[in-house]
Amino acid sequence: MGMKTHELENLEELESVAASDPLAAAVRKMIVEIGEDPEREGVLKTPARVAKSMRFLTSGYRQDIDKVLNGALYSVAYDEMVMVRDIEVFSLCEHHLLPFFGRCHVAYVPNGKVIGLSKVPRIVDVFARRLQVQERLTVQIAETIMEKIKPQGVGVIVEARHLCMIMRGVEKQNSLAVTSHMLGVFRDCEGTRSEFLRLLKERL
Repeated sequence: MGMKTHELENLEELESVAASDPLAAAVRKMIVEIGEDPEREGVLKTPARVAKSMRFLTSGYRQDIDKVLNGALYSVAYDEMVMVRDIEVFSLCEHHLLPFFGRCHVAYVPNGKVIGLSKVPRIVDVFARRLQVQERLTVQIAETIMEKIKPQGVGVIVEARHLCMIMRGVEKQNSLAVTSHMLGVFRDCEGTRSEFLRLLKERL
């Protein structure tokens, strides 16, 4: 049986989208290269969907930290540790374009200014929504907070599972990668660093 008229129109529309969107066209070519039929019903819309998904998952390239912060810095006479724990992280491994996901913990000791608490996860997302390696992601979060808030110090720990390890390669499904970056008093003062680690272990 031949394709129905509306199916033909839909196919022409999808081909038009692929032709006008280089990313969707690249996905369609990939589908062909792995041996699949790009015109099969189940994957007809896949190129457009993947292109939309990839633009969202890499939206950090198109975000400006200053606009994300939007002036949410406040003068406060407070010099004890501020911590935002268990921030969900979803990113893409730059080596295989497979997801890695987990939690990020951020702490800093203010030096006259604090940042709106909701801005910390936003900073994490700016760098997570790029092609990444976990080590660089951890450093970028810490150094950005250090630069923008100028606190006495910053500590960042990221715990993540990588599908490039779980689904391929060594296939170790319970592997957890942990990275940290300490600046200022978190690097120089053992007491501050120990307090950060202790608070992470406690479940309030």
